Amino acid sequence: DQLMLAYTETYRNCNNDAHCRRPVSLEASIYAKERHKMSTTKAFSTLITSPSMKWAAGGWTFFIIENLILSENRTYLIDNLGDDGYHYLYGALSTTAMATVGYAYVRKVRDTAPLLWVVGGPVPKGAMVSSFALLSLGLGMASQSFPKLQIPVVLASSPQNEIEPESTPSAIGPSSAADVATIPTASRAWKVRCPFDFTDSRAQTGMDEIGTGAADIHGLDRITRHPGLWAFGLMGVGNALLVPSIPQRVWLSMPLMVAWIGGAHTDSRHRRGMGGQLRPELDGVTSNVPFWAMLTGAQGNLGETLVDFSGEVKVLNAALSTLVAATWVLRRGRGKAPSFVR
Repeated sequence: DQLMLAYTETYRNCNNDAHCRRPVSLEASIYAKERHKMSTTKAFSTLITSPSMKWAAGGWTFFIIENLILSENRTYLIDNLGDDGYHYLYGALSTTAMATVGYAYVRKVRDTAPLLWVVGGPVPKGAMVSSFALLSLGLGMASQSFPKLQIPVVLASSPQNEIEPESTPSAIGPSSAADVATIPTASRAWKVRCPFDFTDSRAQTGMDEIGTGAADIHGLDRITRHPGLWAFGLMGVGNALLVPSIPQRVWLSMPLMVAWIGGAHTDSRHRRGMGGQLRPELDGVTSNVPFWAMLTGAQGNLGETLVDFSGEVKVLNAALSTLVAATWVLRRGRGKAPSFVR
């Protein structure tokens, strides 16, 4: 304000002198920039301290903190409360935290200002593309945890009919036209099978079979040690890009923080033998953050790793999840969605 007063006074004293107005224009430009910077800072401060933003992040933050504290002090709490007492406490606090998360979304966060576009309006194309990529990845990772899908109808070779010993052709070939007619030929027929292949084990991680002690990783373990958490987090961010409300975007993005912080803490505990085991051989070739071990070369040549991974992917599962992601994004992109997610 003092800068603006100085500008006004200088302008009055200049009258119509062109040489005098030049520095005044510079002062006005500086004033405008300072005002914009101050207004932006104030708007951001107001946003992060608003009730809707506190509700958006508060429940999830409580959930993360109580999980960290209880799991880190697991041994101490079990020694003092017993195993059942520990799990009762853990369950009670986690249930309270998630109840707070749900209440926040329904009552305090959904469709609250500030808005990037009109609620129920079409979603910007860039947001739709980014959302589709994240949802496809998240749903694709989740789909790999289910049994492998397979086409339930297949054209297969039927077993040859058994032949009576007396009608079996001689070793040197058929001796007559009748013998030629009795030679069995393979036939093909349509067969119905289970749509789930429960025998597929290509995505199972273990130790190698040649006695070196190295980790033999497969499937989602090549991407992350915590595929369930990260799939949930990626789907959250993918949906966040489809809503105009900034507090709602924050709420939907918080599961990604759960995956990052929770996964890192789980790894830390398991390295120390608390609640599980993370062997150094497996730790060295896998990562918490998706694709990090691949990209840093911990699993060897990136191209060879991707080729090996492509042979372990449940293709139909991934294709179905991609179709679901595309359908969801296109529907939301046109402003159509169930009322409970708007």
